[in-house]
Amino acid sequence: MKRLFLGCLTAAVMAGLSVAAQAGDKFIVVQSTTSTQNSGLYDYLLPIFEEKSGIEVRVVAVGTGQAIKNAMNGDGDVLLVHAKASEEKFVAGGFGVKRFDLMYNDFVVVGPAADPAGLAGTSDIVAALGTIAKGGRIFVSRGDDSGTHKKELALWREAQIDPASASGGWYRESGSGMGATLNIAVGMDGYTLTDRATWIKFGNKANHKIVVEGDKRLFNQYGVILVDKAKHPNVKSELGQTFIDWLLSPEGQKAIAAYKVNGEPLFVPNAAAGS
Repeated sequence: MKRLFLGCLTAAVMAGLSVAAQAGDKFIVVQSTTSTQNSGLYDYLLPIFEEKSGIEVRVVAVGTGQAIKNAMNGDGDVLLVHAKASEEKFVAGGFGVKRFDLMYNDFVVVGPAADPAGLAGTSDIVAALGTIAKGGRIFVSRGDDSGTHKKELALWREAQIDPASASGGWYRESGSGMGATLNIAVGMDGYTLTDRATWIKFGNKANHKIVVEGDKRLFNQYGVILVDKAKHPNVKSELGQTFIDWLLSPEGQKAIAAYKVNGEPLFVPNAAAGS
């Protein structure tokens, strides 16, 4: 009888541990850009999704380039970044199942109130970069292969300027995320390119302000992709797809639109517009 009791007790304990393990395993890892984290979007969105689904979302917030590399290594279930050409290459290489447009905002150039380059009110980003370079005005680049850095380099190319030739002079590379780069730009009375959401949320603006905005070339699209289980068997496809489906659903899109800071929306959902 005692042996039977101990056997039943052991079975019950093992069953309990199995259930606990399964419950503890109900999470996904999202490789994501820093702007979505720094903006506070995840702090707003994830509790809504987690309460509805019971799925915990663990975010790794790094530059887009690093996020893509991490996902290529199988260190994530979902990729959410903002560099469409790189995202499409990720899918074409068999690392992602399908890319979806999710939301957008825009990039802006911020600079000191004194605005030594005289950019305030400018909407032509290429002309603005030319003015910065010609005047040797301090410009702080992320220099980290992030989505913002990729956009910045593309804009310099369009302006037919090689900023690397001025590295360490008027062109400074932080090698850091957007928040740290903004802090450096503020500390140096310099200019920098940032996504609008991070700038709105940023708490150390000091005397800095937006000086360039409104150019269609500053459009900033975000995409979401399920990492392909065929490439990495450890990917939690079902849980990851549940998260993506919710983000793309009317409920998820409404939640994105509802996120505001000081009454100002930070992202515009556009999943319905197609991928």
